[in-house]
Amino acid sequence: MFTNFTKNDYSTVITRGALGGLLLSHGLIKLFVFTIQGTVGFFESLGLPAITAYLTIFGEIAGGISLILGVYTRLVAILSLPILIGALWAHSSNGWLFSNNGGGWEFPLFLIVITFSVILSGDGPFALRKVPYIDQYIPQIFKA
Repeated sequence: MFTNFTKNDYSTVITRGALGGLLLSHGLIKLFVFTIQGTVGFFESLGLPAITAYLTIFGEIAGGISLILGVYTRLVAILSLPILIGALWAHSSNGWLFSNNGGGWEFPLFLIVITFSVILSGDGPFALRKVPYIDQYIPQIFKA
């Protein structure tokens, strides 16, 4: 019964889409709910330069869309790691559980593990895989 699903490895598209959706939603929250100024202020309160807030918002939105569509999945997942490691660092002093005040580090760590899963598994079915003009500049290792 499940043979067709495992042959086509639909789990990769589910994992890729879930990670992409989560990154996209976090980027949109920073943009529309916390606002750019609020996000910059929060990042600066952590001792980070303002540019990291802008790069994080862009990376989460563009990376989320790219993962959902399956465009350069491995490359985008690798480029998302600094954002997720930064989230792990930002939440590290709040304890293990994400339900703790300020959010603990369990959820960012889980996202890092999921990101490694996406890096290892690639894009899976239903992926656009490449963008015509940009494709020539992407190393082959990131195209699967």
